[in-house]
Amino acid sequence: MHNFRNLWKLAVLSLFVQACSIPPLVKSPDKRAIPSGFAAANDSTNSARISWKNYFPDPNLRALIEEALTNNQELNITLQELEIARNEVRARKGEYLPFVSGEGSLGVEKPGRYTSQGSSEATTDIKPGKATPDPLGDFRGGLYASWEVDVWHKLRNARKAAYQRYVGSNDGKNFLVTQLIAEIANSYYELLALDNQLEIVKQNIEIQNNAYKMVRLEKEATRVTELAVKRFEAQVLHTRGLQFDIQQKIVEMENRINFLTGRYPQPIARNSAGFVSLKPDSIFTGLPSQLLQNRPDIRKAEQELLAAQLDVKVARARFYPSVNLSAALGLQAFNPAYLVKMPESVLYGLAGNLAGPLVNRNALKALYANANARQIQAVFHYEQTVLNAFLEVSNQISNIRNLGSRFTLKDQEVQALMQSATISNSLFLSARADYMEVLLTQRDALESRFDLIETRKQQMNASVNMYRSLGGGWN
Repeated sequence: MHNFRNLWKLAVLSLFVQACSIPPLVKSPDKRAIPSGFAAANDSTNSARISWKNYFPDPNLRALIEEALTNNQELNITLQELEIARNEVRARKGEYLPFVSGEGSLGVEKPGRYTSQGSSEATTDIKPGKATPDPLGDFRGGLYASWEVDVWHKLRNARKAAYQRYVGSNDGKNFLVTQLIAEIANSYYELLALDNQLEIVKQNIEIQNNAYKMVRLEKEATRVTELAVKRFEAQVLHTRGLQFDIQQKIVEMENRINFLTGRYPQPIARNSAGFVSLKPDSIFTGLPSQLLQNRPDIRKAEQELLAAQLDVKVARARFYPSVNLSAALGLQAFNPAYLVKMPESVLYGLAGNLAGPLVNRNALKALYANANARQIQAVFHYEQTVLNAFLEVSNQISNIRNLGSRFTLKDQEVQALMQSATISNSLFLSARADYMEVLLTQRDALESRFDLIETRKQQMNASVNMYRSLGGGWN
């Protein structure tokens, strides 16, 4: 008995000595502070706080966004992943609570007569003059419990880590919502731009057809050669080919929006008139620190960092001994009639178990080192996400400003070239200008009107992208 106690003390001492020899924790780098303001704005007003229903005034666009938030397959897939993460939290929570199970069993056993058990039972009488039944039945029912006492908070920290990842998954879903809203809005404005470009092409085809007829009359009057007629004809054919290219792009863009809204091909309701006169609303960037609350991808990266820190604690706790308790309480007899006879039929048990790693701890050390590395990795990922968000907003600030200046100049260019086209036609009719001047002026006027539409589309996209970069749309 004395030797047994010494062995027990030695085992416990060995467990704690081994637990104390844990590899050192690798310190993760501190998170770097972000600038206090953007280069062009320091106002705390932030447009990301505006609901997308108020940010996008077009009712057709709002209807598309609402439909996409309900039917988009990728978003619905993400919602199921979020449900999986929620169930993971519930599973982790159950691990540090006692496990209790009920059990009922029945059986029959016939030991050999000339065995120790058989010979013992043959001489055992339950009642005077009555031998033990042969074969022997076994009827049992009871409750069984087991519980790992979470002394080092290994299981609780694992549950907390799962919860942080669940919150991060929810932020990931919100980030997908912002991306989805921005993609639908950008595609919608692209579709409006294509409609306007198609209308410009049709107008130019009519103008060029009139010019072609005029040149043919000039050729009949021997005022121009066949070369001029063919050049005008080629220009008409080129513009008509451009019309079919734009029509194909319109079909593809409509189907892109249909895909985002989770529906089969159908026309997209829209009002393309007055697209050039659209002006993006003023947008306020707020302070860079507000990105930490507004951007779902930053929030997710932060939750992943918190989970990684908890994973290190879980890996560290594996070096300490674990304490397990088990208990049983029930009834057992070889005959069902004896189950109600107490206390003879009562069975019970209570046991404690202390276990810890003594030999071959390399696997635990490797898991602990990996947890440390993932924690450092999570810090860098968080910093990268914050840096990317800051640069996105900075780029859009510059983009919005430059696009505004470009649109003003491009509008002036269009007005000048439209007047040039009218003047060149008049000069050509009076034989004071060459037909090449007319062709080049018409081509330049068409391209400048296309560029004006493209610049307006880029302005609207920049407004959408800034809203997304600031973290708007999901809240």
